[in-house]
Amino acid sequence: MIKARKLSPGDTVATVSLSWGGPGAFPHRYEAGKRQLQDEFGLEVVELPHTLRDPEWLYRNPRARAEDLMGAFEDPAVSGIFSTIGGDDSIRLLPYLDPGVFRSSPKVFLGYSDTTVTHLALFKAGLVSFHGPAIMANFAENRGMFPYMVSSVRRTLFSSAPVGTVEPNPDGWTAEELDWAVPENQQRARRLNPHEGWHFLQGSGVARGRLLGGCLEVLEFLRGTELWPEDDSWRGAILFLETSEEAPSPLVLSRALRVYAAMGVLENLSGILLAKPGGDIPVERFGEYEEALLQVVAGEQQLVDLPVITRMDFGHTDPMFVLPYGVEAEIDCEKQRFSIVEGAVVD
Repeated sequence: MIKARKLSPGDTVATVSLSWGGPGAFPHRYEAGKRQLQDEFGLEVVELPHTLRDPEWLYRNPRARAEDLMGAFEDPAVSGIFSTIGGDDSIRLLPYLDPGVFRSSPKVFLGYSDTTVTHLALFKAGLVSFHGPAIMANFAENRGMFPYMVSSVRRTLFSSAPVGTVEPNPDGWTAEELDWAVPENQQRARRLNPHEGWHFLQGSGVARGRLLGGCLEVLEFLRGTELWPEDDSWRGAILFLETSEEAPSPLVLSRALRVYAAMGVLENLSGILLAKPGGDIPVERFGEYEEALLQVVAGEQQLVDLPVITRMDFGHTDPMFVLPYGVEAEIDCEKQRFSIVEGAVVD
């Protein structure tokens, strides 16, 4: 995998709206994320030609969204590209993406949710990219960014050293939604749920593999397209999955995993990481997702030794840590430890 140069204070990062036009709908929220990103990391944040267009215009112009992305990769002044927000239709960019442009100018690319489409396009082109915070949903966190997320971004994007052990946020997590249409909410801290740890459901020993995955619903969009990873890419991989704020049910998870089993994906994995469910789902129901996962993995497929960690902090809850695509990670079942064992960027 090709790794981008690490970010440093003073670098320019471009923000891109690949799906929903969130910055056009809620400009004050976008500006909060931009300001907090610049102030914390010392980056120069710039917009691409269509980043701030309204949602309806962006919906009608998928080619323009793709041209923004291509232009950012081609611009030698840009060191990184950060997604403003997710959505549900960046798959419409596929006809306009040029893998050659990605390969010729590798750069840090960061985002999550519907941005899974672009991550798999970059993975197909052989580039490491980063499943992680977006401008409006995470960098714009009310009353300042969570230190847990800030630390993960620094360790993963600003240093070429191995990322190392990743642990749950000791200060807790939140999925509370405060209406972005009310600017005053920007000064209201979201309510945190208590730290509960991650669940190591099964597995033994130590497993290693390259990280590959994304948002469950978006991966379902991509099955059968040219971006779906080849069989060799799944061999020995650690699959990471997160679900969106639409709160898909445990049945949706189990059905997707059954398809992965039928495709030969599950039997080739080194491990599975599952984030806390997205949406307004009570903690008491988290176990339903674990039961659905184990029903397929252990019950139906008899993969009882496959390491599985759940309730992790990389999905549609906050704060989140960063997962680099194609980079080797390790699950130590005995020590109940998850690590990213190589650097994700270069000097």
